[in-house]
Amino acid sequence: MRYIKAEDILPEEVVELIQQYVDGETIYIPRKAENRLAWGCRTNYKTELRQRNARICQEYASGVSVCELSSRHHLSEKSIRRILKNR
Repeated sequence: MRYIKAEDILPEEVVELIQQYVDGETIYIPRKAENRLAWGCRTNYKTELRQRNARICQEYASGVSVCELSSRHHLSEKSIRRILKNR
């Protein structure tokens, strides 16, 4: 997320109206619903998590314990069990 000065893009009347509610503070204006992107669309992180979870399931299927998987992947045992349950 980047910041843009309101004075650079909004009419003076709109800036003054906003200042009646928030003066000198940073506010977030959300995207329109039709312009929203799904989580993970801008990066490969969603794919990386999917691959990591598949590896965890493969390792578990080959006999690695939940405790060991937790240690290897730096996750809690509860998180490992959740990954295994959702596969």
